[in-house]
Amino acid sequence: MSVKVLIPTPLQKFTKDEAAVECDGNNISELMDTLEAKFPGIKKRLCDDKGELRRFINFYVNSEDIRFLNNKETALKDGDEVSIVPAVAGG
Repeated sequence: MSVKVLIPTPLQKFTKDEAAVECDGNNISELMDTLEAKFPGIKKRLCDDKGELRRFINFYVNSEDIRFLNNKETALKDGDEVSIVPAVAGG
């Protein structure tokens, strides 16, 4: 199973400047582990010390915000697209 993961510019240093990578995982949690195995150091930027997804980073599966699905247990299937989007604040 392969999932396309869109990597934001600040994290592309971990993916050798690739804006999109292919990874495996049955859910977002497993996908984070696969990303870490392929690109060491990236998970620390996406998850806190307890393994929870960081609040200031938004994750979307096929344009659906995972906060309205099953968060890190959101199921993935072959061909899904996961977008990682850092939150923007200010005014």
